[in-house]
Amino acid sequence: MAGRPLLFTTPEDLQEKIDTYFSTTPITQQTITGLALALDTSRETLCNYEKKDEYFDAVKKAKDRIEYAYELSLRVRGSAGDIFGLKNFGWRDQQAVDHTTNGKDLPTPILGGMTKNVPTDDGNEEVS
Repeated sequence: MAGRPLLFTTPEDLQEKIDTYFSTTPITQQTITGLALALDTSRETLCNYEKKDEYFDAVKKAKDRIEYAYELSLRVRGSAGDIFGLKNFGWRDQQAVDHTTNGKDLPTPILGGMTKNVPTDDGNEEVS
């Protein structure tokens, strides 16, 4: 099953159309869907081109430019829409909490009473 013929027969053809989109679209209006529409295709089809080795670089760089536009906008406006857009590029909004003691694992919880490590004759420790 060969599927539909490619809309862009060469990576250079795709890159030329991508370059036109970026040169004619203000940075504040650049989106993945906007790029897809300018290429007369869908967002899904554009993402499928990225899966093809010969088109990967062109699509990935275009997506990076759009991600950059969201970053710039976030610095200027700080809007939730920009945050949402960046999350679509894999960004996460979370805090990392270290649940250890200075990088060491916390001790095993005590269940049913006190435990302590007791040295054995061979230098190891056993729990008693």
